[in-house]
Amino acid sequence: MNNTRIEHDTMGEIAVPADRHWGAQTQRSLENFKIGGQRQPKEIITAFAYLKEACALANAEAGKLTAEQTGAISAVCREIRAGKWDEEFPLVVWQTGSGTQTNMNVNEVIAHLAADRGVSLHPNDHVNASQSSNDTYPSALHIAAALSIEHQVLPAAARLGGAFQELENKYPDLIRIGRTHLQDATPLRFAQEVSGWRALVQMPIFMLRTAQEELFRLAIGGTAVGTGLNAPKGYDELVCAKLRELTGLPFQPDPNKFHALTSKDALVFAHGALKALAANLMKIANDIRWQASGPRCGMGELHIPENEPGSSIMPGKVNPTQCEAVTMAAVQVMGNDAAIGFAASQGNFQLNVFLPVSAYNFQLSARLLADAMESFRVRCVEGIVPNVERMEENLNNSLMLVTCLTPKIGYEKAAECAKKALHDGTTLKEAVLALGLLTAEEFNETVRPEKMV
Repeated sequence: MNNTRIEHDTMGEIAVPADRHWGAQTQRSLENFKIGGQRQPKEIITAFAYLKEACALANAEAGKLTAEQTGAISAVCREIRAGKWDEEFPLVVWQTGSGTQTNMNVNEVIAHLAADRGVSLHPNDHVNASQSSNDTYPSALHIAAALSIEHQVLPAAARLGGAFQELENKYPDLIRIGRTHLQDATPLRFAQEVSGWRALVQMPIFMLRTAQEELFRLAIGGTAVGTGLNAPKGYDELVCAKLRELTGLPFQPDPNKFHALTSKDALVFAHGALKALAANLMKIANDIRWQASGPRCGMGELHIPENEPGSSIMPGKVNPTQCEAVTMAAVQVMGNDAAIGFAASQGNFQLNVFLPVSAYNFQLSARLLADAMESFRVRCVEGIVPNVERMEENLNNSLMLVTCLTPKIGYEKAAECAKKALHDGTTLKEAVLALGLLTAEEFNETVRPEKMV
């Protein structure tokens, strides 16, 4: 039984699986780029489905497509966005650097699915009308990035920030010893430390919002080299208006298409905000796992949820696995940032040809951060409980409470007290009294952690 059909393009004929809706150019790419196996991100295909529908609607208003053709394209694009045809987009990341074959994969699938509905469309003449891969892939890249930030990263970050806010509110008066340089420092409230963790999540939200403004500017309308050849006048604004209706995001034309086709600076800027978030998450996760270390021979100032056995050889061992997952995700995001930055530096003449690898790394970062924050919140942060007894023990044992004595006895005498207590293995109070610097009553009145926070 013959399980292929013959498709053709400008290079001739080629056999395509009979049960698939792609065409000749998709098949050629499948056969020519058997590299890696990482497919184009689903978010890019979804972005193309938004863009192709918007382009069709704009072409209809410009008189380049009939209502029937436009309706067929729109219907297929909605099904693609719903995930109905995911297996029709098999192309790998490691293909032509402009993403031309992915653009054509989308064009061919739309045309074939429209034909199933009785509407004849040519993938280039109709689905790709007024477009080039050189302006559609950069536009899809921005659309996908903006959607991922808006619908994945920002909501997950807001929920994680909210979880820290709840933890902060739950323990307003608990005082613990601070630490700088991994050494004892002056006291602070546990809620104050948690407020720092909260802000470490919330500040990158502001950065991402700022970055979104750059991603909203699209290359569409620039066609091959930025001149807009074969696109109707005002086409770029018309497409963006349709995209605003379809996505709810304020997309607009990049005013300089020669910049839009060759530069990926907006993506670098936006991913920089993702990297900032990753760096902050790394810090938070490290803080929590250090403070939960133990349970008996570490700091042990926090209890975190016990989610699974931690060792195949040590019975009863439980590890801070959610913290470890977050930090691994953060490491990957930092690596992705290096790849995106280098790719963006390679825009030669009128086009950057590192688009698929940029899309792949950006979408990987967005998914990792969104998923890691959600898992971290549900399986760790929401279950954090301070070990009040250990916090109080460490607070009372700290020599850095001596700092509040400085106004009374001076920096050098205070340092002498701290060093004597450490050397003799006594309390700070015992050292002060032994040196005759204060009475017991004066010490008790001065060294009060609640006044130091």
